Formats: sequence, C-alpha cells, structure tokens
Amino acid sequence: MVKNFSIIQINDMHGYIEPHLEHFYDKEGITVKEAGGFSRIKTVIENSQKEQPTFIFDNGDTFHGTYEAVDSKGEQLIPLVNELGIQAMTFHWDMGYGPERLKTIGEKLNYPILAINAYREENDELYFEPYTIVKQDDISIGIIGIAATIIDKTMPAYFSKGLYFTLGDKELPKYVEELQKKEVDLIVVLSHLGFPQDVKMMQEIEGVDICLSGHTHNRLSEPVQINNTTIIQSGSQSSFIGKIDLTVDDQQITELEHSLITITEDIPENPTMKELVNEAVEPYKEQLTEIVGHTDGILHRGWNVESTMDNLLLEAIQHQTNSDLVFSNGWRYGAPMVKGPITLKELYQMIPMDPPISTTELTGREIIEMLEENIENTYAANPYNQMGGYLKRAIGLKAFFKVESPKGHRIQTLLVAGKPVDLDKTYSVSYVTNQGVPSKYGKNHQNLEVHAIEALRNYLKENEVYHAKLLGTFEVI
Repeated sequence: MVKNFSIIQINDMHGYIEPHLEHFYDKEGITVKEAGGFSRIKTVIENSQKEQPTFIFDNGDTFHGTYEAVDSKGEQLIPLVNELGIQAMTFHWDMGYGPERLKTIGEKLNYPILAINAYREENDELYFEPYTIVKQDDISIGIIGIAATIIDKTMPAYFSKGLYFTLGDKELPKYVEELQKKEVDLIVVLSHLGFPQDVKMMQEIEGVDICLSGHTHNRLSEPVQINNTTIIQSGSQSSFIGKIDLTVDDQQITELEHSLITITEDIPENPTMKELVNEAVEPYKEQLTEIVGHTDGILHRGWNVESTMDNLLLEAIQHQTNSDLVFSNGWRYGAPMVKGPITLKELYQMIPMDPPISTTELTGREIIEMLEENIENTYAANPYNQMGGYLKRAIGLKAFFKVESPKGHRIQTLLVAGKPVDLDKTYSVSYVTNQGVPSKYGKNHQNLEVHAIEALRNYLKENEVYHAKLLGTFEVI
C-alpha cells in the first residue's frame, strides 16, 4: 500500500525559543542575520500537516543553553515543545541538571525520551526506553534513540551520576530487528552521536531507513545516502529544521525529497506559540536586556580552531586571574553578537551555566599532552573516537599542528608567551569547567568565588569597547 507522509527534524535547539541572531557563511566569511524562533517553526509544521501526515522528532540539546532554560532547569521549555507536537527525542546537554531531573522533565512531556545506550550502573538496565512506535492514520514509524555517548566521558560528572553510556553500535541491530518483526513502515534512528559517527555507524549496520543526526550542528542542504540509509542533520539553535517528504510502498521508500529550511524572519509567526514564548521570557526580560558592554565587531563561534566570542571570554578570565594561560571548551552553541551594545542575555548565551573560574598549575609537558588529547578528540581519524565540540579555546600560547598526523603527534611547535614551551616548567593556568582543563591534568585545582559572567562584566566595564579579533592561537599546517 502506498503511503505519503513527512518527517520534520529539529536538532540542537539549545533553549533558543525566540528569533535571534545567527551566523551564516558567505564570501566575506561570517555574516549575521535574524533566524529561528518557535513561533515560526510552528508555522512550518502546521503548513506541512495541512499537506500530509507529518512526524516531528527532536535530537536533543533542547532544555539547556540560555539563561532562561538553565534558571528554570528546563521547565520553561516544556509547554513549548509540547505545543510543537514533537513525538520523540534523545539527549545530551539535557542531562545538565542530572539524570533525575531529565526523568522529571520526561514525565511532563507528551512524548518519550529514548536511548538505547544509557544504563544504570547499579543493574545495567536502560534508563530510558530504547524505542517507540509512532502512528498517524495508517502509517507507523519505529523510532530508536541514541544519546550522546560522551556524556560520561567528557562532560561534568553530575551529568551522568549513576549512569554509564555506550556508543550504541552493539545494541542497534537488536532493536532494528525487533522493529522489523513489528512490520513498521519505516525505521528511523534519532541520534545525538554526531554526523561523522552516524555515517560510520550506518555503514556498519543495516536495516535503518532514515538516520536523523544531531550534535555536530551540520547544516546539510542535501541528504547523505549510506547504502540504504538516508542521513540528514539540520543546523542548530532553532535556526533551521530538516524536512523529508516520503512515499513508502510495502515498507520500502520509493520517493524521498529533502529540504533544509532556514527559519527566516519572513515566515509568519504562529500566534498561539508566540504568546506562549512571550509568557516564558517575560519574567526575565528586564534583567537580561541590561547593556553590559560594547563590541566593535562580530563575536561568534563559527570557526573550529578559534573564535572571537571565546577570545572575549578568555581575556576576561585572564584579566581576573593574571595567569600565564587560559583555557575553555570549544562549545559550538551560542548566538553571535554584532557591532554595538552587548546585553546580559548575550553573555549568558555564551556561557549559560555561569561556572566558577578555576585555577591550576600545569607543566609544559602536561599542556602538550592535554592539547594532543583534545586535538584527537576533535579530529580523530576514527569518528567513534571524536569527543568534541570544536578545538579547545586558549590564550597565552600559539600552537602549530598537522591534522593528518597520528594521535599524539600532531603538534609541531608550541609557544607560550612567544617562547618555545619548557616541558619541565610549571605554568599558571585558569579555566572554566572540566572541559577546559580535565582534572587529571595539573595540581592545586581551585574554584574561585568569581564566576564567568562576573568576570565578563568586570572586563567589559573596564574596556569601553571590546575589540573583536582572532589571535591565531592554533594554526593548521
């Protein structure tokens, strides 16, 4: 029997419910335009639903990423995602308030949280259901969730308290087979592993019709075909959604059309959703619209090896600590800022968890080991070993490295304060979060009373206009 329907993918929303600034790439490099917003996404969804049955899935990184989301521990978003009509999700940063909190959020959702690879340490049982079957009219889709495998490996320990995570590749064939026996029309994997990892997994495992990929913020304008599996990924921060129009006959895809939809300001806003969004942000507006500084150029996280936004963060930390070196994680999320005023809301979009500034002491040898590990986590030849974000952010050093070299042998030259690193010398270091400097490196780790947002405010107060710049900290050779 021939069945026509659509699938809409939303991935890596990071708490962005309002229209906001988004970076795009053009001949000038980075340009910034308004994009996103749940009220416009809802319009796109309703338009699709008017045409034919439409299924809506969320790859996670949903309940974390803005001040409002973090302050409410995700509560702010619950009525909004329910109103979108999402039918299943998996997760990553959604664990940012601990596993029990995500369970509580899940109890309030109109749809299940899925993961075949999140286990309780005490008994090896799955923490969430592995899959669900979603039905509309006479169409049935089996949807399998794979959470981010890095949650217990690179994220703060409280993210995964009492849990451990596998890659999911050993478990997936079992659940594909179960769904095949249930004779669903389509088998979909909802993954937060990352695009490179999903490509490799779909090369190895048969029986998946569609892989909705998340985590790496890829803006795939064309679907990627791996054997009989179609893979898509659709940007981030609610600035994009992916849409697949399908014709299925006897559990086989006969026609497939994909579009990456940019959520532009010319899309009408759904009035019901707009009202819900306004209600959600109203309690925070007065506080977050405070102007805390100015910038003379675009602050963004659009580049892998270095970004103007993170250089502001690092400089603010160094201004607070006067350390030799400063490190932070290579986060991908965070709406860009344009020339002009900087608001408190924008600072929290840069670093929504507002962690304390930490200090430690690292030897030159440890610095090289830590950077080599991070480069491997970012660019590993085997996608399963990629554990990033982007490359670690740093100031006070300059590294020249070869991406194509083997693990542990990529850095060709490392300079600290313009001089070759002394392997036996101890350097003063400041950082934010365990992702900036993992606890296994260094000695005398201390958390200061000053947190990241306070440091940024102090620095911007003393600098009338911040000069947006790249420093050439990491150079690919």
